[in-house]
Amino acid sequence: MALQLWETLKEAIVAYTGLSPPTFFTLLALFLAIYYVLSGLFGSSANNTHGATRDFEPQMQPLKPPVQLGEVTEEELKAYDGTDPDKPLLMAIKGEIYDVSQSRMFYGPGGPYALFAGKDASRALAKMSFEEKDLTGDISGLGPFELEALQDWEYKFMSKYVKVGTIKKEVPVTEGESRGESSESSPQDGDAPKPTVEEGGSSENGAVKTEENSSHVDADKE
Repeated sequence: MALQLWETLKEAIVAYTGLSPPTFFTLLALFLAIYYVLSGLFGSSANNTHGATRDFEPQMQPLKPPVQLGEVTEEELKAYDGTDPDKPLLMAIKGEIYDVSQSRMFYGPGGPYALFAGKDASRALAKMSFEEKDLTGDISGLGPFELEALQDWEYKFMSKYVKVGTIKKEVPVTEGESRGESSESSPQDGDAPKPTVEEGGSSENGAVKTEENSSHVDADKE
């Protein structure tokens, strides 16, 4: 029975493949060997990749929800430039402060736009400048193309990031105002106290008494 099956198998191999049975089984064994080698290589690399991913996942910390700061000064905003990992990464455009923590790779320390973090960089963004003098919120003197570029940046930030506050505008005290305050605080000549009538009367009485005493002294001498 077994011999009949073997003879039938050999005839089928020759009929369907055109190969002799030894050649057919040699090629079959070769294909199986190649399959196991390739599966071993790709399987090990996939396992290493999953392992590396699992090792990397605990290091990735979820982003904290944005915290509303309200109104802060430019000096206070500098504390949110990304150097402190416990604080959010903030940046301002046209006086509006946005939380850009999700783009730390761009605005955080070492990023291409790190010098904009913790500042109102409106002028620098409008001019696409990286100079220190342009890291300000003063946009006076900009041309129409620069203002249009700044508007595009503002729309981008409004659509992508959460607004968390505004920059407090400090009103400078002019020299005239300071002089006016000092003049108001100093007493005026018209406010000086005037001598009362009683003081004047007492001085006159003293003068009369002095004259009387001097007249008595002259009488005694005579």
